[in-house]
Amino acid sequence: MKRVLLKLSGESFANSNTNFGIEPKIIERIAQEITKANKDGVEIGVVVGGGNFFRGVQESAKNMAQANADYMGMLATVINAVALKDALDKNGTQTRVQSAITMTAIAEPYIRLRAIRHLEKGRVVIFAAGTGNPYFTTDTAASLRASEIEAQIMLKSTRVDGVYDSDPEKDTNATKYDEISFKEVIDKKLKVMDLTAITLCEENNMSIRVFDGTKPENIYKSLIGEKIGTLIK
Repeated sequence: MKRVLLKLSGESFANSNTNFGIEPKIIERIAQEITKANKDGVEIGVVVGGGNFFRGVQESAKNMAQANADYMGMLATVINAVALKDALDKNGTQTRVQSAITMTAIAEPYIRLRAIRHLEKGRVVIFAAGTGNPYFTTDTAASLRASEIEAQIMLKSTRVDGVYDSDPEKDTNATKYDEISFKEVIDKKLKVMDLTAITLCEENNMSIRVFDGTKPENIYKSLIGEKIGTLIK
């Protein structure tokens, strides 16, 4: 792979027992795998979620205005972005955080051409604060950034090993797809990502690989182009 966009959920940074906060050993493993792929010459952009701290759909947000809850979620993604940058810095990997919400003491403002220039110089670029707008998920932000930086593919790290015809955590007879089209995902209402994100990728001919990012070495394998999980194309 030459240039990719990796989408990491906020929950992927958390302890599996609590799904809250940041587990140092987990973020260190993720950083090591990103560093390894970066040293192999892969240009890597990363979009991080914030669900390990705050999500607009959580019980604590039920009485809040949706816009305010979404802004809080965006700030949570900045925390995760800085934590991942710190872990990558410790590996000697040059990293930049770009935020869709201006906060110059913490991150660069998101500028598309600057992000592409960082990638060309071998730096890992972490995109924080989603799209900078409420009502849009970080999956949509990942689809948008993947298209903007002209990535070859978007990689979505989850806690399941691909896309199934039903929820594998609830249905033991669920069948996994190795490849599936965008049309099938939409027609079968498979809950891979929200409809806005799926449609954006389809319109920009951006393939998506969905894989289990909790399994050691899977993030690295996906970054270098190994065929794991499910390919949506």
